[in-house]
Amino acid sequence: MIDPSDDAAKRSAREWLSVLARYRDPSTRRSLFELAATLPPFVLIWVLAWKAMSVSPWLALALGCLNGLFLVRIFIIQHDCGHGAFLRNRRLQDWIGRILGVLTLTPYAVWRRTHAIHHAHHGDLDHRGIGDVTTLTVGEYRARSPLGRFMYRLYRHPFVLFVLGPSYLFILQNRVPLGLMTQGWRYWASAMGTNAMIGIALALIVWFGGSLPVLVIFLPTLVVAATLGVWLFYVQHQFEQTHWSKGVDWDLHNAALEGSSHYVLPQPLRWLSGNIGIHHVHHLYSRIPFYRLPEVIHHHAELADVQRLTIRDSLRTVRLHLWDEEQDKLISIREAQERYL
Repeated sequence: MIDPSDDAAKRSAREWLSVLARYRDPSTRRSLFELAATLPPFVLIWVLAWKAMSVSPWLALALGCLNGLFLVRIFIIQHDCGHGAFLRNRRLQDWIGRILGVLTLTPYAVWRRTHAIHHAHHGDLDHRGIGDVTTLTVGEYRARSPLGRFMYRLYRHPFVLFVLGPSYLFILQNRVPLGLMTQGWRYWASAMGTNAMIGIALALIVWFGGSLPVLVIFLPTLVVAATLGVWLFYVQHQFEQTHWSKGVDWDLHNAALEGSSHYVLPQPLRWLSGNIGIHHVHHLYSRIPFYRLPEVIHHHAELADVQRLTIRDSLRTVRLHLWDEEQDKLISIREAQERYL
């Protein structure tokens, strides 16, 4: 048993690395079990939803929406594959990631690269725009034209950010290697290969069932998963006392620990979201398998209180839009207008 009496306040973010390294090794048996506990239920619910269409399209729709929860968990497994945290066998791990990428409509190599950029530059005001939620500073917002301010407010509106945006991201944006379009053929191959497999899957669905299963099963499953996924990603970094800095003030490890939340969820949601709410630990040491993250919290209880965010707390984050460099926190546009404009 690792001594849980360590004081987190006495350890720097960098010092935590040697502690967290003890949890980095995946268990092949456990990883395959997690895959088996996720994919078969997803397929089973798909089959049940297909059969339910003959009873009621609404029942099929409900099952499709429910299956969005399992698609989130599938994405988490793909996410761990991209971090090299799922299996010791890298080739098998990458192929699992590619296959799951067809289900999540996310080209594996493209996402792995953009997500790596996110991890490498999170919280760095000098490097924004790939793999993150667009966040302006108060000064940048003030410097924009009236139209530019309106477009930013529109982008940060909850309906756009959590309803329209997720569907656009997974259905349309992921079809091309955005951000990597000039960085080599492998990203185009990943995107086009994934697109081809998605096209074949959709063609088979329409061939055997017409357009109805696409409308009441495929799309609802995807939209629910995309919305939940974007919400989780948002609250993991967009909270009041998050971390943003620039130049020599920015440090990779401090930004990881201080700029990522511990999103406290009920156990069923923790399981379905693959413990991704323990995001501060994940960002500090991304090679830890998702099923070992609770182990870290259990052995080092002090980490449970770092950047803790409850569901109620998370709902308040939707009103935060701008990084205030003077106060070192996220604030709302209304607060910025009252204070600075």
